[in-house]
Amino acid sequence: MKILVTGATGFLGSRLIEKLDGLNYIDAIIATGRKIRKTHFIESEKIKYILGELSDEKFVNKITSEVDIIINCASLSSPWGTYSDFEKANIDTQNNLIQASKINKIKKIIYISSPGVYYEFKDLINILETSPLPKKFVNHYAKTKFLAEELLKSSKIPYVIFRPKAIIGRGDHVIVPRLIKAYDDQKLKIVGNGKNLVDLTPVSNVVDAIILAINNEDAINQTFNLSNGKPIKLWEVINYVLKKLNKSKVTQRVPYNIAYFVTYINELISKIFNLGEPSTTRYSIGILAKSFTLNINKANDILKYVPKQTTQEAIEEFLEWYKVSQEKES
Repeated sequence: MKILVTGATGFLGSRLIEKLDGLNYIDAIIATGRKIRKTHFIESEKIKYILGELSDEKFVNKITSEVDIIINCASLSSPWGTYSDFEKANIDTQNNLIQASKINKIKKIIYISSPGVYYEFKDLINILETSPLPKKFVNHYAKTKFLAEELLKSSKIPYVIFRPKAIIGRGDHVIVPRLIKAYDDQKLKIVGNGKNLVDLTPVSNVVDAIILAINNEDAINQTFNLSNGKPIKLWEVINYVLKKLNKSKVTQRVPYNIAYFVTYINELISKIFNLGEPSTTRYSIGILAKSFTLNINKANDILKYVPKQTTQEAIEEFLEWYKVSQEKES
């Protein structure tokens, strides 16, 4: 079996091809992305890196010509940006992969979407895949990920869609590092009462779920939430990470309504004067203040998905990797 992994030079993609490389039934892996990070590169005879843009139809036709399954981990993931940028990165690329799959008779597309499609500015607990979606998506990222899902569902190509919540672990250069940077910039404060529950999902468990979907016929044309199924108090984890990095815990608080209003004004100013992404967005404030957890019973039942790595183990794994990577950079 030959597999194409898009976004293979990113966090999830690199950890995925690392695991795929060790599976006997995987003969070859085409790994594509925009650029290679030394920290996210896997050297193997089985893995072939082909860098390029998924918005380029010819490039996509080339890299899909000799594979059986596509695992699409690529996307523009950000709380800020123009709709056209997200449309190009998340919708146009999905359409190119679908069209190329039809030409090259791809057997299955596994798509990594986002639980951001559920998000509203309120507590959301134990969300099901069938839970109603908001009337208006929280940002362009969530909207385009949803539209990319819809494109795949209507394509008649067998698919599996995953919505993994807040992926963490070795190689994370987004979620936890952003929190650390906000702290270092003296912009990290407890928003609201600090008791909000969230899911943090070890990347190794997301990888396991993807692999379970490769040969599972019952998973075809299904959408799955992914998490560890054991929500944690966000601010306890943040302060634990800071403590392990010899930083003081966050104690300063700001009421949610005030934080939301200030960031709303900052967003308006940034848009009006084209100032770029503000230091904090309403979405970021919401994530820091509101509970947000997923129900994973469907993945348990159909995929036989059982999280192997605990959230705590993934945090320790991240901290060990992060400290080493910081030492190399200094």
